[in-house]
Amino acid sequence: MLAEQYRYIVRIAGVDIPGDMKLAHGLSLIKGVGYNFALALCRLLGIDPNKRVGFLTDSEVEKIEAALANPLSVGIPAWMLNRRKDYETGRDLHLLGADLIYYVRRDIEREKKIKSWRGIRHALGLKVRGQRTATTGRIGMTVGVKRRR
Repeated sequence: MLAEQYRYIVRIAGVDIPGDMKLAHGLSLIKGVGYNFALALCRLLGIDPNKRVGFLTDSEVEKIEAALANPLSVGIPAWMLNRRKDYETGRDLHLLGADLIYYVRRDIEREKKIKSWRGIRHALGLKVRGQRTATTGRIGMTVGVKRRR
């Protein structure tokens, strides 16, 4: 590859990715895309995952963005998506960036509203996923043992 074709920063899905990173690692910088998802995407698109991001052509960047917008169309299996059976539409979705944050926040608000167990734990600021709370997860001043004089 020529030095003129190298780009120091490539923008994919609204995220600036340094050109010296390998493609699979660079794609995993996008919120909602993990390393395994990035590897699967590269292999299905026929792009070398070890290729440096700076050497991507414009057509390859467009292919990657189109695949991130609709991963099912390129052959990503439904079980790799990060939002399966959406609560409102029932469709399998793959969310990126701010959309992912928005949907998670909306799910938590829905659980608080219906007063599910998880919603109550979220509202009280306690651990949600069954962790122990006797000694960890304390907020505020540290509590120690008071010594006798």
